[in-house]
Amino acid sequence: MPDKLLYALARPLLFSLDPEAAHNLTLPWLRRASGFGLTRIISRPQPDPRTVMGITFPNPVGLAAGLDKDGAYIDGLASLGFGSIEVGTVTPRPQPGNPLPRMFRLPQANAIINRMGFNNGGVDAFVANVQASRFFQNKEGILGLNIGKNADTPIERAADDYLHCLEKVYPYASYVTVNISSPNTKNLRQLQGGSELDSLLSALKDAQQRLADRHKRYVPIALKIAPDIDTEQVKTIAATLLQHRMDAVIATNTTITRDAVKGLAHAEETGGLSGAPVFELSNSVIRALKSELGDGLPIIGVGGILSADNARAKIDAGASLVQLYTGLIYCGPTLIRECAAALRKTR
Repeated sequence: MPDKLLYALARPLLFSLDPEAAHNLTLPWLRRASGFGLTRIISRPQPDPRTVMGITFPNPVGLAAGLDKDGAYIDGLASLGFGSIEVGTVTPRPQPGNPLPRMFRLPQANAIINRMGFNNGGVDAFVANVQASRFFQNKEGILGLNIGKNADTPIERAADDYLHCLEKVYPYASYVTVNISSPNTKNLRQLQGGSELDSLLSALKDAQQRLADRHKRYVPIALKIAPDIDTEQVKTIAATLLQHRMDAVIATNTTITRDAVKGLAHAEETGGLSGAPVFELSNSVIRALKSELGDGLPIIGVGGILSADNARAKIDAGASLVQLYTGLIYCGPTLIRECAAALRKTR
């Protein structure tokens, strides 16, 4: 395939650069290439619609949040053939994120460690970018908008940030993801606890109903959780999700564990570890969630998908859809088509 060969040629150059520099080079190039129609050489997945959260996704392979935090590259990313595009995480106010360097490749493990810290231009700029995209204007597909809290907002006021962002992004989203699982914002994962989660979800569901009435449109809300939780925590989260009639759960974010990468260069850097080492951790959480949720709530599986077999394993564990991020960096855009083709066989 021409696209596979092209990425095989481009990857050594990209991997010779600092990871964040490569990221900042690739996305503008992708936007320009898409604008000139050059991404048409990429073979797209065949249609394979799946209805999840009441939304019909054109295929079950989506882009995970984090690659495009400001929603500035939606059109370029959409040209790769994803069944959905999730952008963010966005916060109410602009913030620079953590000091550089804050992203590290571990190629021997097909992994990345990042401690970006929700670097973004704030929700107003984010919404303007979404509105300016052809993808949104022409209603070309499914757009997930991922929201978080500012680093300097006290954890006891976190709900205020989520509610502010929810109100801003609601009119433009196919669905909204609430990110309470990044390890790179101090105390954020505390919101996964029983009472904190109950309070947050209660506030979000009340706001969702008000916004649905105002905009005459119901926008589903998904919760994104961490892989670093035990069985009891899974049970508590699952029960709270069902109690508040949330629309979906995304499992999982990055891990803070390092067992799978001990001894490798950069393994001791702080931040969230993504890629192959999180694959089984994520699958374990998906299986545990499925056991608790049954068919009461759909699961979107993300974490360590670097092959078609990995995507199938997520579905077998209990996910209804999958999302890619680190695998896209290591394998290139052909991974989208390969995963989608494999999942056609799971129906």
